[in-house]
Amino acid sequence: MTLHHPRGSLATSGDVVAIDQDMAGWTYSGLRVLDLRPGETRQLHLEGVEGALIPLQGSGSVEGPGYRFEFQQRASVFDSMPDACYLPLDDEVALSSIDGGRMALATSVATEQRPAQFYPAAATAVEVRGAGQATRQINTIISAAVEGPQHLIVVEVLAPGGNWSSYPPHKHDEWSETEVPVEEIYYFEIRDDADSGAGFGLHRTYTTDGKIDETVEVRSGDVFLVPRGYHGPCVAAPGYDMYYLNVMAGPDPERRWMISTEPAYAWLWEAWKTVPTEPRVPLYR
Repeated sequence: MTLHHPRGSLATSGDVVAIDQDMAGWTYSGLRVLDLRPGETRQLHLEGVEGALIPLQGSGSVEGPGYRFEFQQRASVFDSMPDACYLPLDDEVALSSIDGGRMALATSVATEQRPAQFYPAAATAVEVRGAGQATRQINTIISAAVEGPQHLIVVEVLAPGGNWSSYPPHKHDEWSETEVPVEEIYYFEIRDDADSGAGFGLHRTYTTDGKIDETVEVRSGDVFLVPRGYHGPCVAAPGYDMYYLNVMAGPDPERRWMISTEPAYAWLWEAWKTVPTEPRVPLYR
């Protein structure tokens, strides 16, 4: 199973990223990142899956059976919160953008048709997590606490240059008192104001049995799949803010997000109680 997919390796015509559960080699999670030209309309069929649309750049609208949602302008993932929406299982929708835009369509295999929902940017909570140089911002767009999907969970994470996130390492790959199994996709973007292509970060995923042990350089447009094991940290190179979209889904009928911290690093949560958060976080509210 290939876990790290560099930018372009999952591209198809019109899609910057296109990966479903079958391509990933697992059961639930999928992701498409679509580039829309100004004035373009794309027809999308959510056959066998539920979905969530999150604008990464630009604005647009989506229309389905009995609903229409408008997304306000988002200059980039580093500048403002997004509007988002939940799209029901098996719906056929039209996605369009007057000025052009880049949209993420997170998906999960589902069996129940839930009502379409709109999540305005102003209603999405921003969470500051960690401390010191491990301070990061969580945009809780469709977290486990947000009602809507049957299985899908979608959040955004931002870390300013030099900071660590997804740390301490944690996992969610088995049924226990502290965790439930969830497949996870990371989609990365790196802020590079000079547009030089030099921006990068690091990501690590590993298992205690050693069958997975990857520490990779990630750049804008890269995707990393986490089927199991501990993951973290994600490290933003100094001078280059890091963003990632997390798409998560699993079999839990209650759609919970429960994790186990790597025991060797669990002491950090207690130690951080006396460490101030980094003043650059949040990047925005």
